[in-house]
Amino acid sequence: MSVTRRELLMSAGLLTGGMAMGTVAAEPEVAAQLPLDQRVRYCLNASTVMGQKLPIEDFVDLAAKAGYQGIEPWIRDIQAYVDAGKSLPDLAKRIADHGLRVESTIGFAQWIVDDDTRRKEGIETMKRDMDFVKALGGTHIAAPPVGAQQKDAPSLDLFKVAERYAAVLEVGRQQGVVPQVEIWGHSRNLSRLGEAVFVATEAGDSDACILPDIYHIYRGGSSLAGLGIISGAALHCFHFNDYPAAPPREELTDAFRVYPGDGAAPWAEICQTLDRIQFSGAVSLELFNRDYWQQDPLIVARTGLEKMKAVLSS
Repeated sequence: MSVTRRELLMSAGLLTGGMAMGTVAAEPEVAAQLPLDQRVRYCLNASTVMGQKLPIEDFVDLAAKAGYQGIEPWIRDIQAYVDAGKSLPDLAKRIADHGLRVESTIGFAQWIVDDDTRRKEGIETMKRDMDFVKALGGTHIAAPPVGAQQKDAPSLDLFKVAERYAAVLEVGRQQGVVPQVEIWGHSRNLSRLGEAVFVATEAGDSDACILPDIYHIYRGGSSLAGLGIISGAALHCFHFNDYPAAPPREELTDAFRVYPGDGAAPWAEICQTLDRIQFSGAVSLELFNRDYWQQDPLIVARTGLEKMKAVLSS
């Protein structure tokens, strides 16, 4: 029996409606009945306080003290912790003792590139990174288009990218960690929401998921309304931030990111969409604002949490 493209999309849990809504049913019914601001989990990405150069132990303590439910550490910080001779089980215990979840992790493995040797090395890097994530009790890791983001990078065949994503999904299944297709708005490849959806869909794997980002969706030129066709079950983690109305989006860099609600993002539309697709994952505050990096990290973390709750409850 032939399978239509729509059926494939739905079976992967990426489209809303019909069969795709069955993937949402796996979530606790009570969560779906809660208001959006109460059913999501609030997470702090390490980039938000990167300028303060906190050791990962202090970052964990900070997130807990500020009132977050989860963290999104960077692999390089975990690696630095290990290189210092410290124990991952000790760090995992610290995280658990605070009642925190490792919602996602930020890694930079070159899984996507055309070069076979570099891609093989990238997959080995991904395996090592996943080992770190698993040791800390995490379940997901970012899979951005590292190595294919430069302006002079070749434009990749998205069908091949989907095959490569399927390969790292299989690696993740063996490791117990799910890679998430991450959008980078400035990238030559995977800069648009539709590209990420295509790759996740064509991977043909029920574990496929997307790691969206308010800033990157805008920076890449996609409409935030496009989120409306994606099943909330295909979004485990969502990077929250905002962007200014000026300069033009093509001139924006990560440093322009501001707290949610302090920029030009259409939050009423975003929240209505997330509510409609029954999103109930983690919202992770990911900022690279140099002004925030000069401030008390606890103030930054608490302000960001308040801002996320405000836009989600408005």
